[in-house]
Amino acid sequence: MSSVSENLAVTRNGLVDEIKSLTYEEFNHKHVKEKWSVAEVCHHLVLLERRTAKLIHHLVTKPEINKAESKPIQHATDRSTKYIAPEIVQPSGEPFEVQQMLEMLNDARNKLLKVLDSLEDQSILAERSAAHPVFGELPLTQWVELIYLHELRHIEQIKEIKQLVNRH
Repeated sequence: MSSVSENLAVTRNGLVDEIKSLTYEEFNHKHVKEKWSVAEVCHHLVLLERRTAKLIHHLVTKPEINKAESKPIQHATDRSTKYIAPEIVQPSGEPFEVQQMLEMLNDARNKLLKVLDSLEDQSILAERSAAHPVFGELPLTQWVELIYLHELRHIEQIKEIKQLVNRH
């Protein structure tokens, strides 16, 4: 799990670097009404990480085992395939301050790490699974991996949004 922890940290640092110096206007600017702002992308990441932490906490306390085989999830970073986020992790659309979002991201990450650190035996993550909206039934180990892969995907999206904002 240590390389996963490292990947979570490295990816999050990359995300923070992309957003920390944005102005309120840049952070909340929507180039096109149907597209997300940088703030909305970040809010989506917060919601997803909170949901994943809750899911893991819930499933590792259940006595029954629902085990799934690992699947190739590395292509989650490929932005050529578009996905529609499930409603539960769709951003609210409200504007955010950058500092407020940094705190929300930090809080969501701390909650996830607290859940992971609370596990007496990390191998339980490979023994439990849940249905993912894109990949189907996945072991919880891959749900954790998807957090940083998904974040990498959205970092690229944020870079694209920032380019559009700078041209505006």
